Amino acid sequence: MIRYRTIDQCLQNRFKKWTLEDLIEACSDAIYEYHGIDTGVSRRTVQADIAMMRSNKLGYEAPIVVVDKKYYTYSDKNYSITSIPLNQQDMEVLSEVSGLLKQFKGLNHFTDLNELVSKLEDKIYSQKTQSTPVIDFEKNDDLKGLEWLEVIRKAIAAKKTICITYQSFKAREASSFCFSGYLLKEYRNRWFVLGMPHKRNAHIMNLALDRIQAVEEREEPYRENRTLDLATYYDNCIGVTKTPDQRECEVVFWIDADNAPYVITKPLHHTQKLLSDQDNGKIFSIKVILNFELERELLGFGAKIKVLGPKILVKQIKQQLVKALERYGVKET
Repeated sequence: MIRYRTIDQCLQNRFKKWTLEDLIEACSDAIYEYHGIDTGVSRRTVQADIAMMRSNKLGYEAPIVVVDKKYYTYSDKNYSITSIPLNQQDMEVLSEVSGLLKQFKGLNHFTDLNELVSKLEDKIYSQKTQSTPVIDFEKNDDLKGLEWLEVIRKAIAAKKTICITYQSFKAREASSFCFSGYLLKEYRNRWFVLGMPHKRNAHIMNLALDRIQAVEEREEPYRENRTLDLATYYDNCIGVTKTPDQRECEVVFWIDADNAPYVITKPLHHTQKLLSDQDNGKIFSIKVILNFELERELLGFGAKIKVLGPKILVKQIKQQLVKALERYGVKET
């Protein structure tokens, strides 16, 4: 499957002309990256893979053609083995998996499976009936960096050092450094990796996967996490921006009566408490660290919210609102 996916990715890239030797090299690199096997892939193996992908044995029937008696490509530029419909055998397997997972629905320790089961059941239903899915989950098809997700996950699980080429939005150019990853974190459809760069006097870093340009495994010793409780590290914040020594504080805010029910049914944070109930709205509190994501969450309510404390957060929110008004030519009075 690694070879099939690699060949598929190559043939989707129409900016390069792919010879059989190019495909052999790409498959060899992929096998080494995933399994550390450096013996390469034979010519006969890749030729057999192409024949298998062209056939219906796996349901692919890939439209692989040879141009100028040398270059391999897809005759259909939109084709990919990842986008073909599920066959009957796939459907039967998915149905079995869905049935197994449904046994755990409702159990406290398996609440994270509920969404997965719903996705599976919806996919099975839409495939069987050839109808439009009845559940539309939040997704971002243009999200960058997902190609690094499995590579980094495997490195964390195996406690392997990786070399990352990274360029933040503020940096003029990319930089490369060795990195020991500890935890992958998703926030609002973006993925981040928490870990330790291998630099003198280094501190914990949180890297966005969509800013990573390259990842390579290195033999340099892995730096174990001996200070952070990864299970609770993000419990006191909204988002991913924090440092280990930050302490949470009580954030108090008022929400108008029309929007208070939305905040009650979908709390801003798991520490949210209702402090008082008024005619024109409700006052809530949450215990979180102060960061960019918190400000963005609060500012998203616009005129429907008023932050009451702490003073430093009130000042920051007011400054942002003043700047916003200035964008529209309105000056503070």
